Amino acid sequence: MIKSMTGFGNAGFEDERMVIQVEVRTLNSKFLDLSIRSPRQFNDKELEIRNMVQSILDRGKVSISIDFQSKGAIEMPVNINKDLFHLFYQKYKELADAVQDNPQDIFKLALQSPNVITQLAGEQRDDQADWEEIKKVLFVALNKCDSFRQDEGSSLEGKLQGNIKTIASGLVKIKEEEGNRKNRIKQKIRNHFSEWLDENSFDSNRFEQELIYYFEKLDITEEIVRLDTHLKYFEKCLNEESSQGKKLGFISQEIGREINTIGSKANDAGMQKHVILMKDELEKVKEQSLNVL
Repeated sequence: MIKSMTGFGNAGFEDERMVIQVEVRTLNSKFLDLSIRSPRQFNDKELEIRNMVQSILDRGKVSISIDFQSKGAIEMPVNINKDLFHLFYQKYKELADAVQDNPQDIFKLALQSPNVITQLAGEQRDDQADWEEIKKVLFVALNKCDSFRQDEGSSLEGKLQGNIKTIASGLVKIKEEEGNRKNRIKQKIRNHFSEWLDENSFDSNRFEQELIYYFEKLDITEEIVRLDTHLKYFEKCLNEESSQGKKLGFISQEIGREINTIGSKANDAGMQKHVILMKDELEKVKEQSLNVL
């Protein structure tokens, strides 16, 4: 059973303390190409996230979005000196009244005055408990994405099997044409040279050797056998459980090499139409194989 590299998974969690939403999207890639969008306080968890992704999804272009929100009252990280604020405000108002100026900006000016607002040193909040909850949600989302990939892989497997069967059908027709092709070549040579052979003396043994050499150059028996082997191996790899995307790509290249050789050596119009159809199906196989994990 193969897997697709296209996938999607999401998961969420909510209690009285927090709300967590995680979304995972994947596309095809030769390697693990990971993109993470998460709250700033969890920026140091990238390596841990990467290890989780690699253990479940293996490879692909993976985009992860983590949304985390805390609930309840949160203490302000600053201290406002109310007495000092009132003192500044009163002084600024007296000055404004003395010069008969509009006091509309006095509040802002007093709030920004020295030592009215001070940063609390305090202890930094421990986010480890929150992160443990996020990991649980991320694990669920990743596994949902993996299940999505399995479902997509089943559909993809059906398409690939159909393409390979079409190529195999074309190979059967080429085998059927092979006998007729050889007869046509023999008849063509006989017609071209029969008159010349009757009128000229020649070395019959040498001529026979040349014909054998000529037929060996046009013989496609080995290519047919190899192509049949590659097609069967491709189908076998589709049924294996481990990741087979790269292997299927390599086999596709070998299939294409044999089809091209058959087309060039056959030199026969009847076979060429089957070769063209096989090439068309192979292009579909190559395109689909890029999305196989």
